[in-house]
Amino acid sequence: MPGGGFVERSLNVGVFGGSFDPVHIGHLVVAEQAAERLQLAQVRFVPARCHPFKAGHHASPEDRAAMVAAAIRDNPRFALDTRELARPAPSYTADTLRALGTASPGDALFLLMGADAAAELPAWQDVDAIATLATVVVVTRPGVAPPPHRLIGAVVEVPGMDISATAIRDAVRRGESIRYLVPPAVEAYIASHGLYRD
Repeated sequence: MPGGGFVERSLNVGVFGGSFDPVHIGHLVVAEQAAERLQLAQVRFVPARCHPFKAGHHASPEDRAAMVAAAIRDNPRFALDTRELARPAPSYTADTLRALGTASPGDALFLLMGADAAAELPAWQDVDAIATLATVVVVTRPGVAPPPHRLIGAVVEVPGMDISATAIRDAVRRGESIRYLVPPAVEAYIASHGLYRD
């Protein structure tokens, strides 16, 4: 190239936010399937410091981030993004997308969310700005229609998996097995740190 300049290649990047309390197999399946269908070079897992629509989290921000890091460490396409943990609560998606766009202005961002989160879109902070910052992608199970919303830019169907963080926490509390519901590294982290026992 004349002058020896360097042009940074733009990437398709998925942005996958949530409580991840704890991160589980369903989250990983969603991220992997979305990456394949949308040809994403990377999926960034963004744990929320304080979810605007939830009363609170059961594990600390540090524990939730550590569990995500453990869960995704063997997938080079996945990355942990802790920027929301460094900001004052609550965590607003529009602010995160702006920060990501500023850090990598050439990247095309794809905001990944489930149908339940999509149903809450009308109540999101600065919702109209979100579609200008990223393509809004709703991930849903086969045969389940996403809620109608003008900002939804794409829909990705993934295998139906009836796994929830609430059910996992309840199982831990009862002393039941969570094997195969979470990655082995997350299972080990929960046990070694005594999470979700109370």
